[in-house]
Amino acid sequence: MSMIDLLYHRRSTRKFLDKPVEVDKVKQLITAGLLAPSSKNNRPWEFLIVDEPEKLKVLSYSRHYGSSFLANTPLAIIVLGSPEKSDVWVEDCSLASLLIQLEAESMGLGSCWVQIRSRSHDEELSASEYLRRHFDIPADKEVLSIIGVGYKEQERRPRTEQDLVWDKVRRNSYDSKMKF
Repeated sequence: MSMIDLLYHRRSTRKFLDKPVEVDKVKQLITAGLLAPSSKNNRPWEFLIVDEPEKLKVLSYSRHYGSSFLANTPLAIIVLGSPEKSDVWVEDCSLASLLIQLEAESMGLGSCWVQIRSRSHDEELSASEYLRRHFDIPADKEVLSIIGVGYKEQERRPRTEQDLVWDKVRRNSYDSKMKF
């Protein structure tokens, strides 16, 4: 499958089969993340793999909305960054996260990003702090996201050319829309 076909097919998946993701596939996912480009080759990311059902349930409560599906996900990857290592850790870790999701799709797995940075767990606690407490995450690391991964319960319709919003493309000046 070409890269553009992969991009058309990748859709967020929140319902997974009750089937573990094999260790060799987990390694391949993490390899994709570790191969991501980063500013000055700082590679500020770290990945915390979660596959124990009780810990996945803890992850499912990390946010008030949008994380509950993680309770029934066979695998989750917590994406951590080191702000002390790079001032663009968010961008670098986002690139690594995207490559993990694209690799998942290329292997026939589904995935879904759960935003953690700048989100709340409840009125008193951030989602990041909630995870820090439950997963012993050091103070010098920040949590960007959680990526839920597994075998898709059902395949979603790939995007089509009609789904693309070409009005968002400009050429040489914001006043000039690009025409293809």
